[in-house]
Amino acid sequence: MASEAAAQVQLNNFESIFSLEGKVAVVTGGSRGLGLHVASGLLQAGASKVYISSRKATACDEAAAVLNALPNKRPGAQAIAVPADGSKMAELDRLVAEVGKTTDHVDILFANAGATWGAPFDEYPEQAFKAKATLQDPSRVIITASVAGIGIGTVGKNGTYAYSASKAAAISLAKTLAVELGPRHILTNAVAPGFYPSKMANGLMEMSGGQEALAKASPNGHLGRPEDIAGLVVFLSSRASSHINGEAIATDGGRLLAGNKL
Repeated sequence: MASEAAAQVQLNNFESIFSLEGKVAVVTGGSRGLGLHVASGLLQAGASKVYISSRKATACDEAAAVLNALPNKRPGAQAIAVPADGSKMAELDRLVAEVGKTTDHVDILFANAGATWGAPFDEYPEQAFKAKATLQDPSRVIITASVAGIGIGTVGKNGTYAYSASKAAAISLAKTLAVELGPRHILTNAVAPGFYPSKMANGLMEMSGGQEALAKASPNGHLGRPEDIAGLVVFLSSRASSHINGEAIATDGGRLLAGNKL
């Protein structure tokens, strides 16, 4: 009976399974597109601080202002602009230092600014992640890859060969970090978006037939929406995903499975 009672308590502990109450997040490439969508989702899921970083200070400030105006974030929760050029080690060192001025730990890193975070992550103070990470409540690293790193990317005159290779490398990095950091209570996964309308993707989408045609080619009938990427990253950041580590999760409506070229 005692074991049944304990199981019942566990079953009743699902109310906050997707909550990010009080979590601290850093979102690189967070001033627009997928990064901004995810930052919004993190705040609305209960995060207390979300640091927004990209190369342009004005863009970071504008994004933070939009996020801080969200009506349904927790009282006192805030987005904080920390501009930094992810292609320069000195700038990444400064990013770490600036974040450290207002928090002693990071629960969630959404590495969304291309492949440049791979090197600086090794320089990031381990204690900054592990300050609160436990077996029951691990910290998270979530890397933006692409379905182009899982299947075959765009070929021919609009080929994305280097991009596809870099995203395959990002997935490999996520799997390696999952094994390396898992015992330290840090889970690492990759998200692999298909076509999401954004400044970076819009040109390729037009060359590939346009948004309407691409939406029809997807088994679920539409392109990626802001809530699709935000919901996935919130899930991977929450208690609900504490047994997922080293995975690359496609968010493309099933288009890759349907055998279409990306």
